Amino acid sequence: DKEAWGALGGLEKNLAFHLSGHILHSIYWRNMSGDGGGEPLEADGVGELADAIAESFGSFAAFKAQLSKAAATTQGSGWGVLAHEPLSGRLIVEQVYDHQGNVGQGSTPLLVFDAWEHAFYLQYRNQKVDFIDAMWAVVDWQDVARRYEAARSRADVLLLAP
Repeated sequence: DKEAWGALGGLEKNLAFHLSGHILHSIYWRNMSGDGGGEPLEADGVGELADAIAESFGSFAAFKAQLSKAAATTQGSGWGVLAHEPLSGRLIVEQVYDHQGNVGQGSTPLLVFDAWEHAFYLQYRNQKVDFIDAMWAVVDWQDVARRYEAARSRADVLLLAP
């Protein structure tokens, strides 16, 4: 129906918001474990991820500071995200607004920190930074490493050769 095209923009925006919210929350819950925390180490079977973090950020401490800052300084609602960027093959940190804004095309989220108020307000009130600090104690590096390996194994479909 020609008359229905006017609503398409709003519907597409809503689809992006809700679909991305579902995906990020699904990753978020799987990124956590009561046995998590610490740093990803080769001794724990996640050496390739640890090496990629060091190569992309210089050190685990630098990566941790960058992801923490991205999550803590999200204006309004959003996420701090460690993602695999397929063109460079490197890890990047993204600051995602709402659920879908400010994301590189083709990047794959590996580790996500929920920076929406509903994630932290009941326990941490307005101390988002304290919540983010606490998140590091439950990161399931095995899950993050599996996501990293899956992202790396995908074929480059963004810029296909002619």
